[in-house]
Amino acid sequence: MNAENIFIAHPINDDQLSALKAMVKALKIKFEIKKTDDITYNPEFIAKIQESKKDFENGDYTRVKQDDLLNYLGLEL
Repeated sequence: MNAENIFIAHPINDDQLSALKAMVKALKIKFEIKKTDDITYNPEFIAKIQESKKDFENGDYTRVKQDDLLNYLGLEL
């Protein structure tokens, strides 16, 4: 296994969190804990997503049939 791999777990209670901490400590695996409140996104990215949602709600989008997708993207098999 590549040492660059990242393992993400989502414990749903304190017992699971404690068990995971104990396991990774016992295996001497480097780890860090981040709470979902600590995750931030680039404000420009959020603005683009919000604008895209508004565009879609206003009907400003392009519908492409699956059979035409490669042609629409300028790709060919």
